[in-house]
Amino acid sequence: MPQQISLIALVVADYDEAVAFYVEKLGFTLTSDVPQGDGKRWVVVTPPGSACGLLLAKAVNDAQAARIGDQTGGRVGLFLSTDDFARDHAAMSAAGVRFLEAPRHEPYATVAVFQDLYGNRWDLLQPA
Repeated sequence: MPQQISLIALVVADYDEAVAFYVEKLGFTLTSDVPQGDGKRWVVVTPPGSACGLLLAKAVNDAQAARIGDQTGGRVGLFLSTDDFARDHAAMSAAGVRFLEAPRHEPYATVAVFQDLYGNRWDLLQPA
């Protein structure tokens, strides 16, 4: 099997509130929620049809907590591709997802930046 990225860790404040955001507002699937003892859980959410998911990693110390919502220094660090930008933008907007700009057309995609529940910046994009 060729190499592929299977998970990306995202530091969160609370497992359940993060799961609720990604499942209810973005339409991801909860693909794993396994207790590991001492309050730790292996929690993975995955966009429909994607081979790569997010491992929701609860912050366990001050250094990790300080990075919640700004894991990429204010840059867009996560990219959610779609085959129907208008559909997903409308559904996400209706669910209360905060978009930071109006949709724009770039040579590579139709794109708009949004924030997750902690302020991490994402691109919603439909490749050109």
